[in-house]
Amino acid sequence: MSAAKIPFVDLGQQYQALKREMDSAVTAVMGRGDFILGEDVAAFEREFAEFCQAEHCIGVSDGLDALQLALRVLGIGPGDEVILPTHTFIATALAVWQSGAKPVLVDVDPRCYTMDPEATARAITPRTKALLPVHLYGQPADMDPLLDLARKHKLSVVEDAAQAHGAEYKGRRCGTLGDIGCFSFYPGKNLGAYGDAGGITTQREDLANRLRILRNYGQQPKNVHPLKGFNSRLDTMQAAILRVKLRHLEAWNESRRKAAARYGELLLNSKIQAPATATYAKHVWHLYVIETDHRPAVQSALDAAGASHGVHYPSPVHLHEAFRDLGYARGSFPVAEALTPRIVSLPIFPEITEDQIRRIATACRSV
Repeated sequence: MSAAKIPFVDLGQQYQALKREMDSAVTAVMGRGDFILGEDVAAFEREFAEFCQAEHCIGVSDGLDALQLALRVLGIGPGDEVILPTHTFIATALAVWQSGAKPVLVDVDPRCYTMDPEATARAITPRTKALLPVHLYGQPADMDPLLDLARKHKLSVVEDAAQAHGAEYKGRRCGTLGDIGCFSFYPGKNLGAYGDAGGITTQREDLANRLRILRNYGQQPKNVHPLKGFNSRLDTMQAAILRVKLRHLEAWNESRRKAAARYGELLLNSKIQAPATATYAKHVWHLYVIETDHRPAVQSALDAAGASHGVHYPSPVHLHEAFRDLGYARGSFPVAEALTPRIVSLPIFPEITEDQIRRIATACRSV
């Protein structure tokens, strides 16, 4: 009898463990009927702000809206440039495009895959208005040199923390290092809703107040519209679900760290390059991404072992058809372009077992 397939993430098992709490939270919303900006939205915003060590959290509809609203509230628009890494999910660049600004791409650090501060410094022009570092795979970008550049050139800093719920840079939580932090609560995230959801954190009251107006048609109070806004509100049902999950997030992140450490032990002295953790980082391992010279063979071995896997991300932003108009040619960003054919994402989730990790590592080492 073959072993059970190993999922990439096991949301069904997670729900069964939380079923009583989750069902009670959802039923309470149904009973109150406060589906739009209900009491669970305000409560989640307070609780997630406290978790992030932030003064304010504003719940929005998804991570992409979090990013584009952040840029807009900072006054970034047509004629402006925003610098971001080319190795990221395309939403980072789409948010800049949605704001009307131009995405300016830079290469990444070859060890941690995050935004290269030296490349960032070279990309700054008189039109640059913001830096948009990505805390990729659950590991913070190296923020101090980026913040120094921002101070020197009077730039805003928006953190893409969509994969970094609870990650820390030199003891400070991601989402509090720049002017604004942006989170996705997509179901597969370390803190995930049961649909699309997002959040914005900031220490600045002026930005928080404007963001709350912008997300709700630009109105405050009802039917009074001081701003041209959007319909980008965090759904009350999703907020209730996130409140339940938030109580478990620290423990889940610790389980991910233990799983990552076990992978590292089992892959030691193999031809698989395990991911690095920066000395400044408290990683939360949203993804566990290995490098290999033999990706198709590793993928085949994982398939044979019944282990799910992924590639995050198979193409840098500058090589997507959608952003050909930026004018970057193949070869523009050699680190990212060398990286993307080599990476494979292995299953990692709080409930992963020792047996599953061994099966996955054995399959990887067999190539």
